[in-house]
Amino acid sequence: MGERLQKILATAGVCSRRDAKQLIRDGVVKVDGCVVTDTGFRVDSQDAVITVRGKRVRTPRMMYVMMNKPKGYVTTLSDPQRRRTVAELLPRTPERLKPVGRLDFASEGLLLFTNDGDLIQRLTHPSFGVWKVYRVEVFGSLPEKSIARLERGVVIEGRRTAPARVRVFSHDPKKGRTTLEVSVHEGRKHQVRNMLAAVGATVVSLRRTKVGPLTLRGLGPGQCRALTREEVARLKQATENAPRRPAGNR
Repeated sequence: MGERLQKILATAGVCSRRDAKQLIRDGVVKVDGCVVTDTGFRVDSQDAVITVRGKRVRTPRMMYVMMNKPKGYVTTLSDPQRRRTVAELLPRTPERLKPVGRLDFASEGLLLFTNDGDLIQRLTHPSFGVWKVYRVEVFGSLPEKSIARLERGVVIEGRRTAPARVRVFSHDPKKGRTTLEVSVHEGRKHQVRNMLAAVGATVVSLRRTKVGPLTLRGLGPGQCRALTREEVARLKQATENAPRRPAGNR
């Protein structure tokens, strides 16, 4: 699918997106030796040779990494309190990777990293509707009326959350615990924990299992891997055609 040529030019520092549009219209931008005048033209910047007025545009190498974050790590690249950070688990690369959203110290699961600022914005802003799925264990059981409240949205710090999707995954009466699957498309701080607290539930454990089309399949705790090109394309597609309702785990 590639990215819009105007965005690539702006990301490379050639000019603003608005000015990039004009450069393309003026016919001074070439891709692999061919003049491009379509401002909606898409290209894979990692493979194509892009020039502006004969000068090659050097585009930064975009990296996309998935981590299965374990408990006991903070989602930051450095910590003044000297706690263990997710940066210790990342592969060493010349690119400065940033986390896409956060998982708190006691939470675990799927965490993405990239140097693609546009994708970070699309994955974390609720207007793009990318669903994140969590497997959450709580003490006791969760009444149907509490589930209904979560699905309508609850008020946290004066603001109502967007409607979530909640289903009971399992209930263990001997342990007195219930496992839920909670899907949200916002990225507020401690959102799932605070939502459950708002209906009187206490979280025992929380694990993110899915972001858009991506799952943790085959990735052990503390492990990382680069996303495939197909996965990156599917992830970007999810930000453009996000479903109104979460698909959940399959």
